[in-house]
Order: sequence, then structure tokens, then C-alpha cells
Amino acid sequence: MTHSVPTHDVCAVGNAIVDVLSPCTPEFLSDKGLEPGSMRLVDETESATLYDAMAAGVEASGGSAGNTVAGIGSLGGRAAYIGKVADDQLGGVFAHDIRAAGVTFDTPVLTGGQGTGRCLINVTPDGQRTMCTFLGAANQLAPEDVDLAQVADSAIVYLEGYLFDPAPARAAFEAAAEAAHKAGRKVAITLSDTFVVARWRSELLAFLDGSTDIVFANEAEACALFETDDVEAATRALAEKVEVVAVTHGPKGSVLVRGDERADIAAEPVGKVVDTTGAGDQYAAGVLFGLARGLPLETCGRLGAIAAAEVISHWGPRPMTSLKDLAEAAGIRL
Repeated sequence: MTHSVPTHDVCAVGNAIVDVLSPCTPEFLSDKGLEPGSMRLVDETESATLYDAMAAGVEASGGSAGNTVAGIGSLGGRAAYIGKVADDQLGGVFAHDIRAAGVTFDTPVLTGGQGTGRCLINVTPDGQRTMCTFLGAANQLAPEDVDLAQVADSAIVYLEGYLFDPAPARAAFEAAAEAAHKAGRKVAITLSDTFVVARWRSELLAFLDGSTDIVFANEAEACALFETDDVEAATRALAEKVEVVAVTHGPKGSVLVRGDERADIAAEPVGKVVDTTGAGDQYAAGVLFGLARGLPLETCGRLGAIAAAEVISHWGPRPMTSLKDLAEAAGIRL
């Protein structure tokens, strides 16, 4: 069956969130009862209390899948985004930033409900981030917010694992996957966090079996999904379920598997790690862009490594230097 050439390389469905990034000490995390490197959901009251205690910070539009499509835009790709913000100041910031990155964003805003979601990110001197997320309006994404025609007109639909938490958002997730496959497109998912895997392990495994072509995970998430300490075994198990697997290993690089093909990708050198926020998101941007454009698996992984290295060299979860320029400087023709 012949399918039309897609308008977008990637359409992402995710939690639309504005990040607030602040420097902190390990003692601050301990005092606030926060586990270093973790991500947990908080309510509006907890979010306000922590915000008041944090050092002066920087606001930057974020959300995992939103960061990824911003990276695809930086690579010169064509991306769309589906996510819910409120009709408030932070919602305006998010919409402006993602459109400025060259991403199509037309999801109707939420009126009369909770405010735009925000993620409070405390960054220790080693660059590690500890996140407390108030989902707010992002949590109100529903199936009717999904532009099925836009999904069908994208080479890959990319789904954020965090959306497994609220039932309406998960329904939106499933509607997007169904529309993508009906149009002959690919469905990608990021496992997002070990807490997502712990809460929804059986549901995620079922979704991988029935609805997924491409999976992104870090070592901890892959191991948690299969309840093992053996990341190689977890990677093999993922590869048996889907077409393409990408497992990141932090500074040790990443591994991509497609059938019998395997690419071991070294991490790109970084002078100083400033803030690891968005590293996995930008890695996904590089890999997804490469897959959407039909590039070799190893090239996809290299693009991911280049994008991740760029974002951890500065504050904030989105590229500040053109990823297309960096890729071409590394000898990759886009």
C-alpha cells in the first residue's frame, strides 16, 4: 500500500510544561526530602512551597516531548506538537517558545481550569537535576485534543511515557497511536522515568506489544520494565517486541538495535557538564530525525549523541546552538 509523503517528520504528544531551573546544594535536596536525580509529581500547594524556597532561577519551556520536537526543529526537521496549556502567562511562554523553534502547535488552550504545568528543577554542582512536576493543564489533555489528521501526516508519532498517568491523556495517547498506524506511520514511545515503569509496567508491556515500533529508554527504565539488573538482557527483550530500540547509558553512550543490526554509539565529548536536563529528550530528537529521514542506524545514534552533548553544556532543556550546524560540522550531511 502506498502512503503519501508526510508533511512532518515527527508529531509528538506530551505534557506541555514550563521548566524553572535553579542551582542548589545537595544539602538543599536533603532538607526538602528530595532524592537526588529523581522526578516526582507534586500538587499545586507543594509546587508553590518549593518554588518559594528555591534559589533564583531561569524559566524555559520544557516538557519531555516538547523538548524533543524543539530539537528536531533545530536539526532542520519538520515537527508538530500536541499538548495542553492554560490561557495564562506560562501558557503563552510555552506556545511562543515552541513555535519559535519551528514547531507546529495548535492544541486548544484550557480555560477555567488549573494553570499551565511547571517543573521545578534543582540542579546540583555536578549537573544532576532533581525534578518536582505540577502537571496542571498538561494533565487535562484528552482524545479530542489530538489532531488525527496531523498525526496521520507525520512519519513518526512520538509519545511521552509520562502520559500513562492520567486516564484521559492515556486515551489521547492510544488514539494517536491508532491514527498513526492506520496511516502507515511509525509509533515511538519514551519510557520517561522508572516511576512510570513501576506504576504501569503491565500496561506499558501491552502497549509495546500491540502499538509500538520504536522505544527509547535509559538503563534504569529498561531494567525496571523487565525486572532485571542485566541491561543487555533488557535491551534484547525490548528488541524482540519492537522494530527499533534505543537505550542510553549516560556518559557511556548508547545502543541502538534494529533486528540483527546493532549500533554502539559513544557519547560526544563535552567540556563541562552544566545541566543534564533534556539530555534524553535531545538524544531522542537526533534519533527520531534520523529514522524519519531514513538515515543509517549508526548515523541516527550519532545525531542523538551530538544533540545530547549540546544541551548538557548549558542551562535549559532545548538547544541553544543549531544542531543542524553541529551535525554538519561532524561530517553528517542532512
